[in-house]
Parts: sequence; structure tokens; C-alpha cells
Amino acid sequence: MNADLGRLLGEVDALLLDFDGPVCSIFAGYPAPQVAAELVDVLRQHGVDVPPELASEPDPLEVLRRTGAAGDQDVTRAVEDALCAAERRAVETAEPTPYGREVIVAARQAGMPVAVVSNNSAGAVSAYLAAQRLAGHVSPVIGRAYADPDRMKPNPAPIVQAARAVGVPSIRCVLVGDSLSDIEGARAAGVRMIAYANRPSKVEPFRSAGADAVITSMGEIASVLVERSSC
Repeated sequence: MNADLGRLLGEVDALLLDFDGPVCSIFAGYPAPQVAAELVDVLRQHGVDVPPELASEPDPLEVLRRTGAAGDQDVTRAVEDALCAAERRAVETAEPTPYGREVIVAARQAGMPVAVVSNNSAGAVSAYLAAQRLAGHVSPVIGRAYADPDRMKPNPAPIVQAARAVGVPSIRCVLVGDSLSDIEGARAAGVRMIAYANRPSKVEPFRSAGADAVITSMGEIASVLVERSSC
């Protein structure tokens, strides 16, 4: 067993989960580059002169972020609305992360509140949890602030909001995420951090970024929590 992980989970009382990665692959059946291209089309429909680097951007969240930075709120809302609709379609074909469900259930059985803190829309996250019969295990769902991409992680605000909502001091919460922005946001929010390296190339960068523990399978967390609930 990952000794760092076991020690860490013994020191926290609430589990905060990023959505895309630890819980599921939201764009498994509706590829992110396709969604990003559709958002670029929305920009063009609103008369935006799209630079080549944005036209080829494969990450829809980055398209939204870049749109927000340009400062036209009407265009940002149009892209936000299109992304929310795409995410709601995407969750219908999202691929559950192995052991993601088991982590949620085991945490609740161990008496830990579970929240989702995501840069995806709350509506899409909630729809996925309902379809997977997990909605009763997860509260709250903190999604992307509407048409305000500056508040997405690594901004710590949604993480702090989740910690307050579960009623647990930040230092007694742990965030599980699969990106450097999750690590940065967790550190700024004062919560502990488990980095889920769903690709081998992520392990060393996550360690270097200061994650409290690095895992390569959500099953590692599930095993520790199952043991905790049986004590």
C-alpha cells in the first residue's frame, strides 16, 4: 500500500473530487477536440476573428478561458451556454473511471462527506451522478461559475466553497485531481492533495508540484477507505 496515501487519508475527514478524471472521462464518447471546434464556430458566428492557435485548441475549457480573457461578456456567455449543452450531451457517453464509484461509496461508508469540485458545469456533473445512481452519495456539486472562467481551478475559490459546504476545515479536506491546476488550487485553498496520475507521464510532474500523495489508480484510495470503514 502507498504509505503516504494511507497516512494522508487517516488525517482527513472529507473527500473532494475533481470530476473529469477521478470520477469519469467526460469526453470519452464526444471528444474534447470536437467540442472545442464547435466552440470556435460559436466565436466565428459572433464575429470574432479567431487566431490560428485558438482555432486549433483541443481543450474546450481553454477555449472558454481564452474567450473570457478577451472581455466580451456576451460572447463569453454564448460560449458558456454552448459548452454547458455539450457537456450535458457528453455525460451520456462518459466512461466511468475504474474504481471511481468504489471510492465514492467507500468514503460515505467510512463516514466521510464527498463533494465534487469541477471545472465542468454543475448540471453535467449532477446529470452523470444521477444516471450512475451516485447523486445520493455526493453533496455538494461545485461546478464552473457561469461565464466567469477566471474562477475555474486553479483559482481556489470553488475548492474553498466545497470545504465550507461540507463543514470541514480546509486542512482536514483532501482533493483528488488529475491536473497541475488541481494541485495549485488545492495548495492555495489550504486543502491536502492526492494527484491521480492517469498517465505515467504525469507521475513526476505531480510529485514535483508538491502533491501530498500520487496514485496511478483510484483503486488505491478505495482500498484504504474500505479498510477504514471496516475498523
